[in-house]
Amino acid sequence: MALTLFPLEQFPFIQPGDDLANILLDSLTNNNLTLQDGDILVVTQKIVSKAENRMVNLTEVQPSEEAFYYASLTGKDPRLIELILSESQEVLRTRHHLIIVAHRLGFVCANAGIDHSNVSGPWGEPEDWVLLLPENPDDSARQIRQRLEEETHSHI
Repeated sequence: MALTLFPLEQFPFIQPGDDLANILLDSLTNNNLTLQDGDILVVTQKIVSKAENRMVNLTEVQPSEEAFYYASLTGKDPRLIELILSESQEVLRTRHHLIIVAHRLGFVCANAGIDHSNVSGPWGEPEDWVLLLPENPDDSARQIRQRLEEETHSHI
């Protein structure tokens, strides 16, 4: 069995509230691709988070004393640390510009998976926006898969 990868060319920039399943279906059509039984479609966390409006503007975050403490250890913005803490079960380790946590979803990762790159919101300065991981990534994937299977009559 061979593995063949196909990128979806000219994929649109995802906005909060976008219907990812419809966008994926349109993109597959525009790329002359058809889903078949057993296909695997890889979707990044970033576009799921954007569609689910998991964007946060740091100017609206009030850091706690604990956030200021970890900010002093890491050199990170205390507002970002507050979000990291709110997305985490436990802080496991810190060092300069890094905080390793047990994420609320049960895995260990840096900075609670919060993305600060290439994120901008509808107002304010782009550098003030961050993107949290999806609230429930398994449910998000299940919903996308279900819609794609319904529309394409395939089992992916």
